Amino acid sequence: MSLATKYNPQDVEGKWYDYWMKNNYFHSVPNDKEPYTIVIPPPNVTGVLHMGHMLNNTIQDVLIRRARLKGFNACWVPGTDHASIATEAKVVARLKEQGINKADLTRDEFLKYAWEWTDEHGGIILEQLKKLGASCDWERTKFTMDDDLNQAVTKVFIDLYKKGLIYRGYRMVNWDPSAKTTLSDEEVIYEERQGNLYYLNYKIEGSDDVLTIATTRPETILGDSAICINPNDERFTHLKGKKAIVPIVGRVIPIIEDEYVDIEFGTGCLKVTPAHDQNDKILGEKHNLEVIDIFNDDASLNSFGLHYEGKDRFVVRKEITKELDKLGYLVKVEQHMHKVGTSERTKEVIEPKISAQWFLKMDTIVEPALKAVLEDEEIKFFPKHYNSTYKHWLENIRDWNISRQLWWGHQIPAYFYGDGVEDFVIAESIEEALELAKEKTNNQQLTSADLTQDPDALDTWFSSWLWPISVFDGIRYPDNDEINYYYPTNDLVTGPDIIFFWVARMIFAGYEFRNEKPFTNVYFTGIVRDEKGRKMSKQLGNSPDPIGLIEKYGADGVRVGMLLCSAAGNDLLFDEDLCAQGRNFSNKIWNSFRLIKGWEVSETIEQPQSSKIAIDWYQAKFQQTLLDLEKSFEQYRVSEALMSIYKLIWDDFSSWFLEMVKPAYQQPIDAKTLKSVISFLEDNLKVLHPYMPFLSEEIWQNISERTPEEALIIASYPKFIDVNENLIQEFKIASEVISGIRTVRKDKNIAFKNEIEFSILNNDQVSSNFDSVIQKLGNISTINYVQEKVESAISFRVKSNEYFIPMGDAIDVEAEKVKLLEELKYNEGFLLSVQKKLGNERFVSNAPEQVINLERQKEADALAKIETIKASLASL
Repeated sequence: MSLATKYNPQDVEGKWYDYWMKNNYFHSVPNDKEPYTIVIPPPNVTGVLHMGHMLNNTIQDVLIRRARLKGFNACWVPGTDHASIATEAKVVARLKEQGINKADLTRDEFLKYAWEWTDEHGGIILEQLKKLGASCDWERTKFTMDDDLNQAVTKVFIDLYKKGLIYRGYRMVNWDPSAKTTLSDEEVIYEERQGNLYYLNYKIEGSDDVLTIATTRPETILGDSAICINPNDERFTHLKGKKAIVPIVGRVIPIIEDEYVDIEFGTGCLKVTPAHDQNDKILGEKHNLEVIDIFNDDASLNSFGLHYEGKDRFVVRKEITKELDKLGYLVKVEQHMHKVGTSERTKEVIEPKISAQWFLKMDTIVEPALKAVLEDEEIKFFPKHYNSTYKHWLENIRDWNISRQLWWGHQIPAYFYGDGVEDFVIAESIEEALELAKEKTNNQQLTSADLTQDPDALDTWFSSWLWPISVFDGIRYPDNDEINYYYPTNDLVTGPDIIFFWVARMIFAGYEFRNEKPFTNVYFTGIVRDEKGRKMSKQLGNSPDPIGLIEKYGADGVRVGMLLCSAAGNDLLFDEDLCAQGRNFSNKIWNSFRLIKGWEVSETIEQPQSSKIAIDWYQAKFQQTLLDLEKSFEQYRVSEALMSIYKLIWDDFSSWFLEMVKPAYQQPIDAKTLKSVISFLEDNLKVLHPYMPFLSEEIWQNISERTPEEALIIASYPKFIDVNENLIQEFKIASEVISGIRTVRKDKNIAFKNEIEFSILNNDQVSSNFDSVIQKLGNISTINYVQEKVESAISFRVKSNEYFIPMGDAIDVEAEKVKLLEELKYNEGFLLSVQKKLGNERFVSNAPEQVINLERQKEADALAKIETIKASLASL
């Protein structure tokens, strides 16, 4: 079979992916093997591949392919998330373009449009993952809105409600005016922003006195219910029991006393707006104050906003400031840095709002999750420093607001039969709800027409927290074969930005519904940033198109490029040049294979000694790398493992081993050596395959004819035997000797075709095991071991040994002297600078021990180099 002169990913990738799919290598069913399971962090159903997905899924594919090679029953479950807020926003925007307002549609009509959008755009990202080489079990693809997953969510809601863990109540929530829904605390991002502090005077009823308050939100005075002072503040004793008048509104409000007010902060007088501030709400409940909500759902002002009704809150802020100034209530305005809560999804400024919502109690549900990570270490985080982040959040957790004012999502299974706060039942269907409502009201005349299901949807995370269980149908059928076999899963690969949203909550769900962990290890990838350290985003235009990168560099090249710049758990500074390096690595491997395939083979010639020792050395080097790989993977140092493979194949195999065994020009290679070369090549491909699946399968299939049962993807991973450390160390010295010979040849213009003599003054008693290799790679006629320096020879040192190459007629002695004198001058100058540093008492007493040792080593090396140069000069 003729091989292409250059590796072309476009000719290879589609071919082998189709082959893998056709032979069903990705599919897993329970059997007698040990399972290895990963569930994909489900991307948004209508999303497209970005660089974060590329990194995350490359790592997952590396882990799953490696497990498959190691003989596990590997199962990687793919799927997508319905992404309530993001998807609904896109559907609403599309409808708006068509002149359709969501408010004019029924729920069912809107959902029809939402499903059309999902069917049209959904699944694109999964097809893109195939281009990357992701070996997911596509037959298991799940969607969080699938009927079985929907039923699981409903079942869980009912179970938690019956346990008393879910409740409905009026609470101050985070309101997103753009998405018109509540958000959980974890979906709010706090940003430092430059704002203003407005000082306003309030008149005291029945007098000419005024009090001054300071606020960052002057528009909210329209919802004021009281002014609060500290009862211990002597400045305001005269205000006790009096009332104030709200500017513009003219509303008379009480002046209340509470030690909550910090005497040292601001003016000492606090305006209380219970509808629009969490702390004010607490004060309002304590002092039985009126709650005046001045905002519509879109954060425009309602009728309580008086003449500002219908205007946006930020417009009103500017206009009311001017009015307050005109009326003489505005004392001054100061610039003020403060934290502003924004929506993680829409970037809109959050509005605190009192609303009837559904909540999940968290106080008891977090306990096993804390214990599992921090005490028992049943679940391990990599890197471990995320333990403290996790601990802090769980120990300060608040009840989870699980309801969203959206239609796209899992509808809350609550059915109302009246207007009272408790006039509802929780049920899986309206039929069941009717029976429960009749029982609760003792009214047998009720019909399903009297029931109304809560229109709100559940938080998206309320379905994805069940993901490792629900994809195996473990909620509906908790004792089925699949959940018992695949759960708990092995590894989770995800970003640290969703440690609270998703990771912690899956741990809650695992212990709550199965009384066991959902996974054993969590590997947190870094955030993908550009070379300037900025997070990649559409707005900045600094995120390359992943599919474009794959087309340019090949999937294997991009996979390697991503991981070369991805240290464990640290942010990844993406550099496209590393993808080019990945492509170059592909070409290097391909060219090495072409070299091997081009050799003629002889069954009759003897195996040279140089090949025998080369084979023993590479065997030792490979085993050493295999051991290093195990250590790296134990710590989830996936990039470090790649670098070990990269160096093994590029340096040890291609640059050294193949040169050591390569037959002379137009000569055949002996069959015994070739057999070892092919065996090593196959082992290389096995450890490389998880990182570069396409290239490795292409070469594997070109080595010899393979049946589908002999494909690389399902081959057996190399077994660790032992490492001959002595041989590795001996070659390290031999390689330096060979490099020294090559340097002399280059510097002295001695052509490689010309044989040279070589003498060794073996002060270190170095083994002669690699003499045949030195002789071959240095093109040396004879190697002589001598007891004293060789006159009229060029010399160099490796450790304490000295090596000599006799000078031939071709060498210009005078030119060589000039060159050596220049080298001597440089090295003596370098030695002087090192000795000056070591003679500085301040440096020696303050520098770390390893720094001092390094300087002393430099001194020793320089002295040895100077001695060698002087000896060379003397011989000339």
